[in-house]
Amino acid sequence: MSDQILVLNSGSSSVKFALFTASAEPDRGLHGDISGLGASPAVRAWDGNGNELPVQFAADGAHPLDHPAALRWLLEWLNLDERGAHLIGAGHRVVHGGARHAAPVRVGPGVLDELERLTPLASLHQPHNLAAIRALGQALPRLPQVACFDTAFHRTQAAAAQGFALPREITAAGVRRYGFHGLSYEHIASVLPRHLGKRAEGRVIVAHLGSGASLCALKNCVSVATTMGFTTLDGLMMGTRCGAIDPGVLLYFMRERGMSAAEIEDLLSRRSGLLGVSGLSGDVRELLASDDPRAREALEMFAYRAARELGSLAAALEGLDALVFTAGVGEHAAPIRAMICEYARWLGVELDGKANSHNERIISQTGSRVTVCVIPTDEEAVIARHTYRLLGVGGA
Repeated sequence: MSDQILVLNSGSSSVKFALFTASAEPDRGLHGDISGLGASPAVRAWDGNGNELPVQFAADGAHPLDHPAALRWLLEWLNLDERGAHLIGAGHRVVHGGARHAAPVRVGPGVLDELERLTPLASLHQPHNLAAIRALGQALPRLPQVACFDTAFHRTQAAAAQGFALPREITAAGVRRYGFHGLSYEHIASVLPRHLGKRAEGRVIVAHLGSGASLCALKNCVSVATTMGFTTLDGLMMGTRCGAIDPGVLLYFMRERGMSAAEIEDLLSRRSGLLGVSGLSGDVRELLASDDPRAREALEMFAYRAARELGSLAAALEGLDALVFTAGVGEHAAPIRAMICEYARWLGVELDGKANSHNERIISQTGSRVTVCVIPTDEEAVIARHTYRLLGVGGA
């Protein structure tokens, strides 16, 4: 039987899953996602060659599928024994690791309790990440599990980049800039030399643009600054999140509108961003396809805000050698890339319109002072590598 690692990326209403060979450079096998948890669940799956697989799936309408039920169904459907696969461990994406965790960690009861206390800092993600760990622990209690953190990659940043201008005792209590999307940035950093050669060691900004969005400044493939801060609300405008906002606006909400913390959180996390500005949708694809002027206004604000932050990170790097687009919007939305690159012409960005529209790997013109490229992210492969290295061959 072949040793395998199960990777899970659990969200509020979905679970992405993938099986990898247990090796230092794991190969992706069967993978897919379960969506619509708590409502109308659906499953899609592909083999290691990217061929879509037929999935027999029937949901019980009287009992909406939750995370534990989804994990039980998944393990039954995977039928690992029949596939000749031996599961040595599972790796999970966990958004927040706090100040303590700068590397992946094997999960135990104490670790779970510690991570639970970080939920207020990533309320849209942390509960669902931990729900998958608990559900898998109930189904396979002897299976080793590893938590891989989106915050860990940014622990290399200097103190000045991680701190807020607050009293020292508050900073010491953990109120600081953590940064997120670290698993995505770690993957991009690992493959940069393949795409950029020697330039990968220089000043690179990576734009992780999806429903959640951030930028990260890399020097020698190490994080030196990023746009997200204490929580995943900071920085860029996103699908439903506002991004950076004057804290005085929050005081106004409390004093003048009498809004509670829960109401403010709902507004900033779920009703703002592209959805709030357009009044139509938080999905870039839908906004690009719309003729409504509000859709165009929202997309222009999204690009403008990204370009402003791009200039900030270029200052932190003292220049710019390369710009990388990744994640769903970054990899597929050519018009958004074009809008951001137009704002960045002053930095030396010269976009090749044809290459951009065709989603080619290098989309800058020959001779452009800044190389611009599109690189798919692969957080799951990063998690599989970390899980293998932490558990060792056979899960020892």
